[in-house]
Amino acid sequence: MIARLWHAVVALLVLVALVVQVIIAVRLTGSPHDVHPGVLRGSSLIGRLIRLVSFFTIDSNVLCGIVSFQLALRPERDGRWWRPLRLAALFGITVTGIVYSTVLAAIHQPAAGAETFVNTIVHYLVPILMVLGWLLFGPRPRIDVRTIGLSLLFPVAWLAYTLLRGAIWKWYPYPFLDVPSHGYVRVAVNSVAVTLVFGLLAAVFALLDRRLPPAPTRRAAA
Repeated sequence: MIARLWHAVVALLVLVALVVQVIIAVRLTGSPHDVHPGVLRGSSLIGRLIRLVSFFTIDSNVLCGIVSFQLALRPERDGRWWRPLRLAALFGITVTGIVYSTVLAAIHQPAAGAETFVNTIVHYLVPILMVLGWLLFGPRPRIDVRTIGLSLLFPVAWLAYTLLRGAIWKWYPYPFLDVPSHGYVRVAVNSVAVTLVFGLLAAVFALLDRRLPPAPTRRAAA
């Protein structure tokens, strides 16, 4: 019961944050045109919404919302394709929380009110609750070599999409991927480094998956 409630809270937090963030994006101005990395304003309504879903923060939170909703329905959930989705959500939101709190928080100043509310949820609450939820309730064991490999398709696909989209519309969600500022060689190095970080975190979760006790227990699942 506690596990179901925990996962349900995470799913609800993600949903609320996304709704509020969409409202913020809709209310922003579309002019003048602005292609500075990370800004939502300065584009059409459709453009602002596309920019919104182009942030890794949003994508990783969406994954967390999906798997948390599924776990709220069935805490012991398993499946051939569900395992990599769950792992991608775990290391994706972990990177989101770590990178924001250690690097981006210093240069990102959300406005008071709704922006601060959303920022707190997607960069702090959801990352903490997701990792704690996995440590406390699992489900484990669920991670093998195949799961790690498939889970890494998520960040690789996001990077490919980001660079392709940036080449067409000249806008990038994060400064370290801004090709006009750094050039393709530096951005390629940054992309490889980021992918290695994802792989390292996936390996850490895999190690813990084997070392920590199975969860939920058969009795709890029953």
